[in-house]
Amino acid sequence: MTSEFRLRSAIFGSPMGAWLRLMRFDRPIGIVLLLWPTWWGLWLAAGGLPSLRNLIIFTVGVVVMRAAGCVINDYADRDIDPQVARTRSRPIASGEIRPGQALALFFVLLLIALGLVLMTNRLTVLMAFGGALLAGSYPFFKRFTHYPQIVLGAAFGWAIPMAFAAEAGQIPAAAWWLFAANLVWTVIYDTQYAMADRADDIKAGVKSTAIAFGRMDVPIIGGLMGLMLALLLLIGLQFLPHPIYFTAVALTFLHLQLQLWRIRERDPVACFQAFLSNHWVGLFVFVGIAGSLWRSQVYG
Repeated sequence: MTSEFRLRSAIFGSPMGAWLRLMRFDRPIGIVLLLWPTWWGLWLAAGGLPSLRNLIIFTVGVVVMRAAGCVINDYADRDIDPQVARTRSRPIASGEIRPGQALALFFVLLLIALGLVLMTNRLTVLMAFGGALLAGSYPFFKRFTHYPQIVLGAAFGWAIPMAFAAEAGQIPAAAWWLFAANLVWTVIYDTQYAMADRADDIKAGVKSTAIAFGRMDVPIIGGLMGLMLALLLLIGLQFLPHPIYFTAVALTFLHLQLQLWRIRERDPVACFQAFLSNHWVGLFVFVGIAGSLWRSQVYG
């Protein structure tokens, strides 16, 4: 048993561990996937390094809102999670935390997020209400539509126009193009995630793009990857015409091809691994944006 494993067991196996697991701090991939597009927006809005104040506010805000999203998701799925092998051990599903307690935690996290956003400007505060609505409503869409991933994409990408509002005081076209690219990317990786759970979701009556796409899932994901890359190229041509950015897009293309290869047989483990690897996509795009802006500032 490694020291890292013992430490994780001590933290997440403690009485406080159930609350940490409810907020999914034992699975930081969600924080990373939300943080990268937030930083995309901050750097592009600032034309380089954003203000330290906004960087701290938005980075902490990502952690808080991701935790809130996980809590309300598990509250909404409290009758579904026990039917899915991968989720039946979650704190609400297993009975470690009562639904009412989870709902109280959700509102506490929203209050913390409100306190953070109140340190920005009026436009950002107004935008934050839309973000909270998306985060709070997303988990319920899987009961009514096979496309809840689109709502998740809007929720995960909402930090982009908010970053522009905070850093630039306005929301120009660049923010919405970046938002669109992130929305498509979210549908890609959350469909991969849903492919890993497809059999259990069908039994539980949960809807997802993985179920809607059926045997066309891999070709459709490939098409969505092409759309995302096209949006990233358009952003580069219009706002970031620098070799560093286009190199980052090329690396993103290569990594997405690797993902397609991984999921070609629709093996649940491979699909989940493809989902986890999306942190590389976020990193490539961030380096492309930040690196090209830095080079432009230094060398003109």
